[in-house]
This record gives sequence, C-alpha cells and structure tokens, in this order.
Amino acid sequence: HGVYQSQINLYKNFSGSEVLFEEVNQDLGVTFTVSWSFSVEYGFVRKTSLTNDSDTSVSIELLDGIRNILPYGISNQLQNIRSNLSNAYKKSELDLKNGIGIYSLSAMIVDKAEPSEALRASIAWQSGLESPKILLSDQQIDSFLQGRGVSIETEVRAFPGCYLLSDELPLASGETQSWLIVAEINQDMVGISSIQSLLSVSSSSEVEAALEASVKAGKKGLEKLVGLSDGFQLSSDKLTSSRFFSNVMFNIMRGGIFENGYSIESDDFLNYLSGRNSQLAKEAGELFSGLSSKIELRHLIEIAQNSGSRDLLRIAQEYLPLTFSRRHGDPSRPWNKFSIQLTDEQGNKNRNYQGNWRDIFQNWEALLMSFPEYTESVIAKFLNASTIDGYNPYRITRSGIDWEVIEPDDPWSFIGYWGDHQIIYLLKLLEFSQQVHPGLLSGKLSEKSYVFANVPYRIKGLDAMLANPRDTVVFDEEEEDRVAELVQVIGADGKLVHTNGQILYVSLVEKLLIPFLSKMSNLIPDGGIWLNTQRPEWNDANNALVGYGVSMVTLYYMKRYLIFCHSLLEGAEEIVVSEETARLLIGIERILTQYQDESGNGLMTPAARKSVVTALGKVGESYREAAYSGFSGKEMSVSKAEVNQFLKISEKYLDDAIGNNLRDDGLYHAYNLIAFREDGFHVDYLYEMLEGQVAVLSSGSLGPEEAIRLMEALKASAMYREDQYSYM
Repeated sequence: HGVYQSQINLYKNFSGSEVLFEEVNQDLGVTFTVSWSFSVEYGFVRKTSLTNDSDTSVSIELLDGIRNILPYGISNQLQNIRSNLSNAYKKSELDLKNGIGIYSLSAMIVDKAEPSEALRASIAWQSGLESPKILLSDQQIDSFLQGRGVSIETEVRAFPGCYLLSDELPLASGETQSWLIVAEINQDMVGISSIQSLLSVSSSSEVEAALEASVKAGKKGLEKLVGLSDGFQLSSDKLTSSRFFSNVMFNIMRGGIFENGYSIESDDFLNYLSGRNSQLAKEAGELFSGLSSKIELRHLIEIAQNSGSRDLLRIAQEYLPLTFSRRHGDPSRPWNKFSIQLTDEQGNKNRNYQGNWRDIFQNWEALLMSFPEYTESVIAKFLNASTIDGYNPYRITRSGIDWEVIEPDDPWSFIGYWGDHQIIYLLKLLEFSQQVHPGLLSGKLSEKSYVFANVPYRIKGLDAMLANPRDTVVFDEEEEDRVAELVQVIGADGKLVHTNGQILYVSLVEKLLIPFLSKMSNLIPDGGIWLNTQRPEWNDANNALVGYGVSMVTLYYMKRYLIFCHSLLEGAEEIVVSEETARLLIGIERILTQYQDESGNGLMTPAARKSVVTALGKVGESYREAAYSGFSGKEMSVSKAEVNQFLKISEKYLDDAIGNNLRDDGLYHAYNLIAFREDGFHVDYLYEMLEGQVAVLSSGSLGPEEAIRLMEALKASAMYREDQYSYM
C-alpha cells in the first residue's frame, strides 16, 4: 500500500518516556507513534505503535529499527575520522534463538604489534513481533523498498551494524500493534547471557512489564536525586513547577549531587586521598582502620584535625563526595558529547565531578542551599585551586585541576586566565557561609591552611603588556614538565605550589586579599578592570575585548566584595601575610593615595590615568616576579589602620568609576575600551549590555530610588523584549 520513512533524532532527557513522533498516513488511515524511555538496567528502549484508524482492514509491510550501531571500542572521534578503518573491524552477529543482535570488533583497533581482544559488545533486541526477519546491516533496504523482500542476516562483517526488523502486519479496523526495540552498550558475556535468559523464559508481555518496571525504578531514582536538592514545587502552575524541576535536574547533572547527604564512605575518601597524595594516604591508612564503612562529614574533619597533619586536614576539608556529574560548557564544544557514569566497570558507585571553573562553582552555589554543611568544603576547593598570581585554573575535577594548553589542530585550545566569575562566585560562597555559619570564617582568618595551584602560566611585565595587550601570557613548558614529574611521584598535590620541597601554605585572609589585589593592580580609573590575561569575561562573545577591553562588571562586584571583606576583618587588630603580599597591598595603597585628587571632579585626565595605570602595573609586576620565583617564606604584619586605609582608598576609586559609568539613558556601562596613547590612556564606551545592569544592582552601590530608576531605564531600553517579558 505504500512506504513511509521517518528519520528521528533522539535526545536523551532522563525524565522517563516521551513521544517523539506521531504521524497519520492519510492514504492508509494509520497512526504511527514512536516513543522512547531509558532504563538504567537495560538501556535505550524504543516503542513503536501502529493503529488502524480506518474502517477497513489494512496490511502493513514493515521495516523498522536502528542503523549504524557502534560496537564497544569505537569512539565518536575514531568513527568520524577513520570510518572505513573502523568498519573493517566491525562484526555483527545474530543470536537466532532469542533475536539478539551482538555488535563487536574482531579486535581492538590499535596500531601496535600486540594482541588486543574485544571482550565487550553493544547489543540490540526486540519484543512484540512474533517472527520478524532481522537484518544486521542496511544492505537490503533498497530491496525492501522495491518490493523484492529481504532475507535474515546472521553475520555481517566490515559494515556498520544495524538492527532492522522486517515483518508484515495485518491490522483490523481499530487494532493497534506495538513492539519494543532495546539497545545497550558495554555488555560483557554475563550481561548478554542475562538478556538471553530473560527472552528465553518470558513472554512479550512479561518482557514489557520488566522494562516498564525498570524505567519506573530509574525515574524514581532520578526523582530522589532531584528531591535531595529540593527540586519539587507544588503549585497550580504546572509549567512553572516542571521548569523548576528541570532546572534543578540540569544543575545536579552538571555539578553533581551529594547522594548520601553528609554520610562519607571511608573507602571512597581513602581512594580520593590516594589520588591527591599517595604518600600521605599510606601514612593515614591506620587512622581509618577499624572505622565503619560510613562516617559523617564532621567526623572526617575531626579525624583530620586530630591527626596533626595539615595536608590531611586540607584534603579532608575540600573532599566532595559528588556523583551524577558530567563536564559541560558551550554546546559547540567536544566535551558536550557527555556520559554520566553512575558506576565503574566493576559496578561500584562512581563518585566523580568535573567542570569548567566558572560553570561548576555556579552549580555548587545553588546546590549548597540544600547541603549547607558542605559550604566551607566548596570554599576550600575554590581557594586551594586559585593561583598565586591571583587567578584560577581552567577546569576543576575530583582529581585536581587542569589548565589550557595550545594544540595546533584544536581551534578551541589557547592559554590564558579566565578572570570572570572569580570575585562574585567566591563572594556568594563567603556570604552564604556567614549566613549559615555566622562567625566561622572570622575565626579562621589567620589559620595557614590554604594552598595555591601551580598553573604554568607567567604573565608578562607591564612594558610587554602595553606593547601587545593581546599577547601577555607565557606558557612555561619547563615548569609544566616539573609539575608532571611531581604528580607522578605524589599525585594531584604535585600541581600545587611548593617551596623548599614543601607545599606552600598561607592564611585565609591572604587567599581573600590576593585576587582583589591582583585586580586592583589592573585598575583603569573610570574604565574598570583591564582584561589583559588573553581570555575574555563572562562569555566567548567577548573574545574581541581581550587586551583592549576593560570590565566594569568585575569592578561592580569588587565593590560588594570590598564591603564584605571590610566587615569580615573588622575584629582583626593586625593582618599577618606573606611579605610579598603585604608589599603589594601597601604599594597599591600608596599609589591610589598619591593620585586620589586627580579623580576628585569628574573623569580623570588621560595623562593622570596613564600615570596611575603604569604605577599599579609596575607594583603588580614586582609581586608576580616574586611569586613566580617562589615566596621567600617571610611574613609581614600589616596594621588594622593600614588595611582600613587600603580598603577606604580602594572604595573611593571604585565609587568614582561606578559614578562615572552611569549613562545618559539611566543605564550603566558594562564593558569599555582602553586606548594606550602617548598623551595618556583614553577610555571609550560600548553599547548597553545586561551584564552591567545586573552587576551594578548587585554591587551595593545603589540606593532604593537609584535601583528603581535603573529598572525603569532597563524597561525602556533596546534590551527589553516585550514578547518575552525579559531582556537580551
């Protein structure tokens, strides 16, 4: 009666079953419906239904299934780049008795003179059709379309694997015929044998019931994870409640979830400890011997505190037993072909997380609302991964940190520091700690329990930066090699800054000061913070701003950060930090004090701005030179009066910049441009951007009436989308 073909692209949402496609063939009067679900136990489940809506009986000649099934051992990259080579290794076999397609490799694809067996396979099977002809390749599709019929395929080599069902279905008026196709990856002999047993002893209805039960169990498990993060709302607005659920689900899919709350698996912590510092793990083994398999988070911290080991306490404090996490970033990037690994190959629970710095801390900020006792652990993770020159690495993982390197064939690879989100994300964590654990941070200010990430980037001196503001970071290959050697010896702690053979420790107050001082050394008066580390802020659309861009967004957040730090330090009589950090603070304070009258009325002159930027750049350069060569180990006391003076003069410059970046239309500038000329440094302005308005509203600089005027200006701006009741 005719042929109907449909190409369906699947998107694996984990929320259960969803109808992908529904079409009525007007000629036949037949409704064709395809839905899918995902079973943790069995894998991908695809259900197809045909319903005869006509008044007469019809007969359907059917060819339905899955094409291009990749066997175990072939990655997307290998398939895409070397498809002919991959095909040559492919082997598709049919278990005739149970109708299971088994897709494997004749051998693992390696260019080495060694045997390498492929001991796992992908599989596909069906339930619902009594005796279909099963095809393992697409070689007979044309024959089917031309009405010549097809033959069962029991073994196919050197072709992409398929699982196609051919059958003839008579449908009476009003009758529905349904069948299931199930596919799963990474199956060993035991897994395949269990499917054979299921199909051998079960009827189609029993198989479908088992699949339905598995899908429901998976959905229930997902709901439990989302529920742990308070992802359910009860509201008469179902769309809002559903969106809230999906937002929380996507948040924990990225940053992970504390599946067991504050219960710690002793073995998992020891495994984590071994990856961080193998030598320490051997020494600490006795501390955990005899303990129960699960202990509470507070107990773990107590054990580490009582051990007297600063390294053990640091690692325990930043231990995060997260699961259900996958790496993420921009949709076009290769790591968005992701897999959430719930278990390892032995079937054990997998505790893991990985993410870009700016993304994963955003996820954790929301997650902490449901798990506040981990707040200081996340803060420790943040601070211990920040660098000695005041920035942060590229990626955070359970096993440590990563930084970017240049790969000639990868257009996404480049070096440099992303400074975005650093101040505000840290501040949000600090503020939340003060909210849920008042006074805890104040009591830890002088504790030397924090470390630095040793990212092998070296920011150039001021003269070189001014000569080419887009080429400012040198990759120290020798340092990276030294770090790699140290990692091989001790583990991920090899990526930390060491001095005299020991990990360098500093206090909480020093870790809080350094990123602020680093940004103040790059202050462009009236313009913002100079974007001079080869990476943009907030998103890749700002790539063009690198080198000549100036961020008011970060400056707005620095104002809020300054207010918080001033309050936090209120009870401290003096601040003891590394000599190099103290000299940076004092140097910046003296420069800002020297030129404070230059910005007293309106904008600073370009000549004065050049003098300030040059002086700040030189003191920042001196600090970096000392930091890169290794801190001396000497400490220096800074009086409360000196700290207050530094904060006071810094706040004046921030306030002046904020006031001078109010636009005529009532909005605030977000990003500006700096022009380095002989007569001085000139600031030019860009168009309005939403980031600037969000940041200045968050800064604490605007009073209620000013905030209302800004909101009204936003509503009247070109950024407002009336059709979406939102902003671009």
